[in-house]
Formats: sequence, C-alpha cells, structure tokens
Amino acid sequence: MKKKITIISVIILLIGAFFLYRFYDKIYPENVIETAYIYISTDANLNEVQELVNPYLKNQESFTWVAKKKNYHNKIRGGKFKITKGMSNVGLVNHLRGGKAETINLTFNNQDTFEKLAGRVSIQIEADSISILNALQDSKFLKKNDFNNNTAIAMYIPNSYELYWNTSAEKFRDRMLKEYNAYWNKGRVEKAKEQNLTPLQVMSLASIVQKETAYVGERPIVAGLYLNRYHDNWPLQADPTIIFALKQKHGQDVVFKRVLTKDLKIESPYNTYQNIGIPPGPIGMPDISSIEAVLQPKKHAYYYMCASIEKIGQHEFAKNLREHNNNARKYQKQISKQGINR
Repeated sequence: MKKKITIISVIILLIGAFFLYRFYDKIYPENVIETAYIYISTDANLNEVQELVNPYLKNQESFTWVAKKKNYHNKIRGGKFKITKGMSNVGLVNHLRGGKAETINLTFNNQDTFEKLAGRVSIQIEADSISILNALQDSKFLKKNDFNNNTAIAMYIPNSYELYWNTSAEKFRDRMLKEYNAYWNKGRVEKAKEQNLTPLQVMSLASIVQKETAYVGERPIVAGLYLNRYHDNWPLQADPTIIFALKQKHGQDVVFKRVLTKDLKIESPYNTYQNIGIPPGPIGMPDISSIEAVLQPKKHAYYYMCASIEKIGQHEFAKNLREHNNNARKYQKQISKQGINR
C-alpha cells in the first residue's frame, strides 16, 4: 500500500513538474530575437499587436498565451515601444502594458499652408492629416487664443519637438501653442516693442524676410531695410506679398517666378505696394532665423534692394532710388535674357 502511494505521489509530482515546466517555458525564457521599435495604434486589438511583434519572436503562440493570461488584451496602450532582444514573454507584455513609451523628434520646416503642415506632421505621428488640419483650423481654439484665419499659422515655429508618437491632433496643436508662448518671453516682447511691433506683426514681417531671401546671413539686412520703410511710413513694397495675393486668387499650386507691373494693382490686404504697414498675417511660416532678424535687425541706411545677378540667391542693396534703378535694370535684363516672363 505504501509502495502504491509512493508511486502515485511520484507520478503526481512528475505531472505537476511537467505542467510547471510548460508554464515556465512560456513565461520566462527569452523569446524576443531582435531589438526593434513597434508602433501600436491607440485603438489596436491583440491581433494587431501580434502582427507587429510576431516578426521578432521565436515562439509566437507563447506570447499570445502570456498576453491573455495577463489580461493585456484589455489594457493595450498606443505608442512607440522599443522591444529588446532577449526579452521574455512576461517582460515583453509588462513593458507593453505599463512600461515607458518612446518619444519621437517631430520636425517641420517652413510650410506655406496648413494643408502642407498637416501633411508633414501626419507622416510623423499617429494622427492623420485631416484630423490635424481640423484641429489647426478650429475656430473656437483660434478665438480663445486670440488668433484668426490670417494669423493662425504664426503659432507654428519650425523646429524639432520631442513628443509621443500617439499624440492626438489636438494635443499637437496645444503643444505648439505652449511652444509659441514660451518663445515669446518678456525679452522678445520688449524687442518687438522697440520696433513698434506686436509679436504677431513680427511674425508677419519675418515671413516676408523668409520669402525674400534664403541666405540666412542676409536676413538681418533685409529685415533692417523693411523696418526702415516701416518706421518712415513707407509701403513695404515686398514682392513676396504680391505672390501670396496672386496665389490666394489663382491657387496655391500656381507658380509665379516674376512679378509684373500689373500685379502690383491686385486688390488684397496683402498688397504691400498699395497698403502701408504690416500685412494682416504671415505669408508663410518663418523660421527662428527670420524672426530673430526682425527682432535684432542690421542697422543701416538701405531702403531698396534687388536680386543680385552676381551673388546668386542674394541681393544688391541701395540707399536711394537712382542706385536701385541701376541694379534693377541689370536684373530685369538678365531674367529677360533667360526667357522668364512670368
């Protein structure tokens, strides 16, 4: 009898050990075979997560078993996650369920329109371009924060920003407002006042400087020239504002390489040949170098400028109309020779 009991006990122990081994083999041994980053959607289900992690697993079924046992299918989080080679199933599930998500560096450069900005941002975060565009143009948000359709683009300063991949469209927009307010600290507001400008007027003038020259070293000179005109109550007479007005009338995809005399008569609040002062909003998205150029312009006596035919991408500056007309004739002759009529 004792012998039978002993045999039965050994069998039970062996069976128990077998099942414990099977459980242990699913839970604790290394299962991730390669370090990788995965992007889990906010509304993802377990099947979708499995599809993301399966290429990096030695045993896919064991991951599913552990995930279900730990109730992961009811606690899935969206975001970018790093899975590391050598992780066990329990370690992987714990990380996806409660570990720290990775951040991304979201970047955007000078975008002319909200449509282009939304497209640029949507390829970097989970939110799609339509939801981003709707958030950027939300009239209640704009009114609450003292922006309008003309000035709203000023809120987005080209840079690199650290945030989570699953940031929503609204949270992206709110983050940009926070960054805008942080940029316009007391010191910069005072510098704007020294030029008799508000922050939004600085952004508008900076957008003209941005469009006028791609040469960063020239921007403080160009800003100083426009400020000379502004302070002396001259019209800014900035060709980029005419192109902006033309695009508003004919479409953003229409290319204007040359401003014609007839274009200077276009009826638009952005026509700086017909209207004195700063336009009602930015004509594009100025980067920090253009903004700082307006806040810290080069002091000089220039009132005129013309594209240079010798220093490609730069300008020839003049203090009086006679010097300017001489520069302008050279430039007009050059572009006509190249066959650029529009």
